[in-house]
Amino acid sequence: MSKNTVLFLLMVVFSCGSANKSKVENQNPKEVETEITTQNPISESKILTGADNYTSYLPLLKDKKIGIVTNQTGILTDKTHLVDFLLSKKVNLSKIFAPEHGFRGTADAGEHVIDGKDAKTGLSIISLYGDNKNPKPEQLAGIDIMVFDLQDVGARFYTYISSLHYIMEACAENNIQLIILDRPNPNGSIVDGPILEKEFTSFVGMHQIPTLHGMTIGEYGKMINGEKWLKNGIQCKLTVIPCLNYTREMVYSLPAKPSPNLPNDQSINLYASLCFFEGTNVSVGRGTEKQFQIYGSPYLPKSDFSFTPIPNFGAKEPVYKDKICYGEDLSAVAKVKQLELKWLIKSYQTTSDKTKFFNSFFTKLAGTKKLQQQIEAGTSETEIRKSWESGLLAFKKTRSKYLIY
Repeated sequence: MSKNTVLFLLMVVFSCGSANKSKVENQNPKEVETEITTQNPISESKILTGADNYTSYLPLLKDKKIGIVTNQTGILTDKTHLVDFLLSKKVNLSKIFAPEHGFRGTADAGEHVIDGKDAKTGLSIISLYGDNKNPKPEQLAGIDIMVFDLQDVGARFYTYISSLHYIMEACAENNIQLIILDRPNPNGSIVDGPILEKEFTSFVGMHQIPTLHGMTIGEYGKMINGEKWLKNGIQCKLTVIPCLNYTREMVYSLPAKPSPNLPNDQSINLYASLCFFEGTNVSVGRGTEKQFQIYGSPYLPKSDFSFTPIPNFGAKEPVYKDKICYGEDLSAVAKVKQLELKWLIKSYQTTSDKTKFFNSFFTKLAGTKKLQQQIEAGTSETEIRKSWESGLLAFKKTRSKYLIY
């Protein structure tokens, strides 16, 4: 490739990034200028993920031993998996680290995922779920750079951001550079919900943020680092490769299911609002074809809408298997623009036995005891939302320091 061609491509890449107020964090621009390759011209009308912005990260990987955290969502625009793409570019991939649901994204929620080997590439796969959420030093031995590429959905309890925390911590402790390939947040303009209280920290809520944080995973990584949320306040050497042609207000339809029970845009939009039901005796449609688009239980009033969960992909033993559940079908409701509580409140008010409605997992999902107490006390949704205002205001102020788009 000629020098003039290289310079032209660089001008296109950086002009797109500038238009989006994007930048590569903690990266020397001169490093990006060496041995740039491209497969397809960049379209100004097409959102490109960090993985597609490969002219910004391929030079950083040259002659380095690479570990990668990814799954089925780690694909380029042409549907090529990132692992396959990097191998085609002669990148020295050492190991694959897989989050909840596994490398191919087929495991049930909460299912123990074991280590293994990828049949296609022969690369070793290390599970970051189960007993090994934080990779051990021996699993990281020899790795120079860790690449992180997972599609988040913007909810505090979606565990990919928890895996990010532990990867950042491990990289900091083992002096490994971390490169996050950023992806749009499909709920990127929504910041809403109660702020997690520190005493309720868990793998489904690691930081004091609201239910919907309104950040891309790259921005969130910057916040973890900048706020010194890692153990003992350590920080990792972090580089964020930004999306191109993207603004937070854009509608973004995911090219791959982020997990088995989020099959479409509607389920992803409703996920945060309906996930609270996972801490109750109400089903969110696992074991049906409308996961996180319907809700119901045998203990809600009989109605015109019902469903019967059966084992299927992503739900080997669904809640209320083979039992009729009554509730609501939300698969055609308008896109929500906030965290909705009306379905949760309605279900509590109409359940046949309120003492059996909530379980202990609800507090972990809510990140506070207050939400359950408010619902049990009959507090209106308007009043509940008012109780979040000061926390959300403080979070938005902190969040603003780390936004890229």
